[in-house]
Amino acid sequence: MSYHILVVDDEVVTRTMISGYFEKQGYSVSQAADGREMHKVMNDQHIDLVLLDINLPGEDGLMLTRDLRSKSDVGIILVTARTDSIDRIVGLEMGADDYFTKPLELRELLVRVRNLLWRISRNNKASDVESLPRENDKIVNFNGWTFDIDRRALSNKYDAVKLTKAEYEMLVAFTANPSRVLSRERLLNLISHRVDAPNDRTVDVLVRRLRNKIEAEPKKPQLFITVHGEGYMFAG
Repeated sequence: MSYHILVVDDEVVTRTMISGYFEKQGYSVSQAADGREMHKVMNDQHIDLVLLDINLPGEDGLMLTRDLRSKSDVGIILVTARTDSIDRIVGLEMGADDYFTKPLELRELLVRVRNLLWRISRNNKASDVESLPRENDKIVNFNGWTFDIDRRALSNKYDAVKLTKAEYEMLVAFTANPSRVLSRERLLNLISHRVDAPNDRTVDVLVRRLRNKIEAEPKKPQLFITVHGEGYMFAG
């Protein structure tokens, strides 16, 4: 299967170098210099993964990540010269799947791209998601919310809430294990669409995003409970 990658970078030399390398590896590659060109390409073609520079003219990569994630489950790897961990955390909170710093080591970037595309492909096969409950438990009700697992739909009587793939899998894991303390390692094993990086805060970021979308008071959570030193528990 030939995946289609979109390289978004305002530096033409960097953009061309990355594109040429991935084309030699057998990928279809498109290029964009900014957010406007990125949206045009994505409207015209199917894109599997975006390599997105943070420092772009106009809307920066963080804002574009948030916009992409609100509309799409496309894979997103942020590529930037910034080394501040705050930028990395913000990027993950916006919905990026991974974060890669310049100067580029193209072989490592290739491994990250392959791993993410594999996880996305695996995630699209429902039978590969470990945390799916039994056939007769595909609709879960908790605290005024209805979670339709087959339709990947979460709603209450007022709103329908859009979930990213990672948020969806995290919520499936929690609702399949109510009132049980799940360690971060266990939660990472129960989701497939995740970031593989040393010392990552993927689980904390996803729990925070679920709290913001579901909890009445996200700063005083009643559903997604932190169990200090152990992990998290779903109390719905």
